[in-house]
Amino acid sequence: MLDLATVATGSTPARALAQTIELSTAVESLGYSRLWVAEHHGMPAVASSAPAVLIAHLAQATTTIRIGSGGVMLPNHSPLIVAEQFGTLEALHPGRIDLGLGRAPGTDQVTARALRRSLDLNDDSFPDDVVELIRYLLPSEGPPRHPMATPGSGYLPEVWLLGSSLYSAQLAGMLGLPFSFAYHFAPKLLDAALDAYRSNFRPSILHDDPRTMVAVSVLCAPSKDEARWLAGSSALSILQLRSGRLGLLPSPEEAEAYPFTAAEMAIVEEATATHLIGEPEAVRDGLLQLHQRTNADEIMLSTRAHSYETRLRSLSLVAQAWGLRGPAGSA
Repeated sequence: MLDLATVATGSTPARALAQTIELSTAVESLGYSRLWVAEHHGMPAVASSAPAVLIAHLAQATTTIRIGSGGVMLPNHSPLIVAEQFGTLEALHPGRIDLGLGRAPGTDQVTARALRRSLDLNDDSFPDDVVELIRYLLPSEGPPRHPMATPGSGYLPEVWLLGSSLYSAQLAGMLGLPFSFAYHFAPKLLDAALDAYRSNFRPSILHDDPRTMVAVSVLCAPSKDEARWLAGSSALSILQLRSGRLGLLPSPEEAEAYPFTAAEMAIVEEATATHLIGEPEAVRDGLLQLHQRTNADEIMLSTRAHSYETRLRSLSLVAQAWGLRGPAGSA
């Protein structure tokens, strides 16, 4: 599953982070195999702005589930810093850390300028940065490299490339890395991106074969009507984001009371058309269809809801419908 440490109306960033840690132990017991947190900046509703820090707490709270970034936005950081952070995490929690890397800044242009190492937002050093980062983490023989990451060499987390475009898909294939596609917010290029990744894949020192993941938005409830009502929070949040009115994640009651115009409803309906919202059987069938369509090795669930209880119930219902069995279980 993917989590953003969502800050809802009536809550605080501290509470959102505490709930993400609480959720990590819950989904581990349900049998989910990974929990990733995403780097975003300048967004009042997202408290996962420092993935490496949050991952350390999540890994300490759990024992079997893999914990990682979905992702670290590499243009915001030097490869050496990321190598040291995730080398440290891998040294502390061997075999359980994932490093998902993204090419976007994860924020608006003003905030991106405050974050980036270069003020040139058109400077795309992402491919070179990915290679440099992996070099710091690969086991090495002979004298130490200079510069070097400590911990670094030999403390290699599982590296994924994330993307919502053909560029990222092609790069992941050329570098021989696993690829995770952001279907939950960029559904139109799903098939083309997976085709581009698989056709461009070259075996690497890390992987002999292509490996894919698809992230999808899911909200499950005992009935279709309740699920759709609860999903109003995310729908209104999407509209606020698209119109530049950033705020905390609204409640279903706030969404129900909001006077959507026809144009606004069209925006929301287009953005949520591929979300899986409904009762357990319908969500399970939607996930099966997505798997049959993509032949993805893994499916990642993104569940945004106003309350922690709603999120946990949704993930529990999906786990039961899918047939997960205990820690790190599988269908």
